[in-house]
Amino acid sequence: MALITDIDKAVQLLLEGALVALPTETVYGLGANALDTKAVAKVFKAKNRPSFDPLIVHVASIDQAREVADLNDAAIALLERFSPGPLTIVVPKKDVVPDLVTSGHPTVAVRIPDHPMTLEVIRRSGLSIAAPSANPFGFTSPTTAAHVQEQLGENIDAVLDGGPCGVGLESTIVDLCGKPKVLRLGGLALEELESVLGALEVQTSSSNPKAPGMLSSHYNPGAKIRLFDDFDDLRRNIDNVDNSNVGLLVMSSEMVGDNVFNLSPILNDVEAASRLFIGLRELRASGFKEIWTHYLPEEGLGRAINDRLKRAAN
Repeated sequence: MALITDIDKAVQLLLEGALVALPTETVYGLGANALDTKAVAKVFKAKNRPSFDPLIVHVASIDQAREVADLNDAAIALLERFSPGPLTIVVPKKDVVPDLVTSGHPTVAVRIPDHPMTLEVIRRSGLSIAAPSANPFGFTSPTTAAHVQEQLGENIDAVLDGGPCGVGLESTIVDLCGKPKVLRLGGLALEELESVLGALEVQTSSSNPKAPGMLSSHYNPGAKIRLFDDFDDLRRNIDNVDNSNVGLLVMSSEMVGDNVFNLSPILNDVEAASRLFIGLRELRASGFKEIWTHYLPEEGLGRAINDRLKRAAN
């Protein structure tokens, strides 16, 4: 697997049906030509991803989104307000989109990523790009090119290195077929969506998912996760911790230590989101057999962080 910074090389590989991990503002995605069934099949194989879990199609503009999906007024309003950015919409698909991309659903998940290199790859190639997170299925999502190299190795053709991801959590997914509802909490806060759509139902788990990230067990860092109700609940149990075995993933203005990864000493949910997957990886890499962590306040990006922690702990 080659680590590259050449956009034209990434374009060439994608046009040839190869797999290229691409940087976005959320996490690195494993990119393939979304309209090439053989290329898409390689994505599922490289990730060991079940075929019932659909992919997100990445485009560079609303006009390009119309090539793969039927957009209603709500879809256009959301894309105009929040894109490029950490938003994915689920809408009826066009026939040009292979059923493998959508896991047989008549709908497709579409987004416009907010990363200049990947947007340029899409524009120069003219492709719509299917790109789930660039990691083995069920494990922690990558937020740097090095993470992709570590997890996927020689299973893919190249990684386009665009630096660390700014948001650090996958996109928020909204189903716009019928009454709008959130299928995955993510890098766009629920409050932002509700400022446009009004109060939203949140239905983020399914055994037959219409969108990625809806399975109950996901985001495994390779260590056992113990999840507490809040920071105070975790702190009450710390006296019984063997520091050599347990790493602490916290959001706290006061806690430090060799076994502590602090998501945000200033208690900022955006900073905590950007550091979540990094923290899980670093604690695992330090050799801790367990990671103790806690729920954050259910507001802003805290909701999405809690969602990831709960699935990682399952």
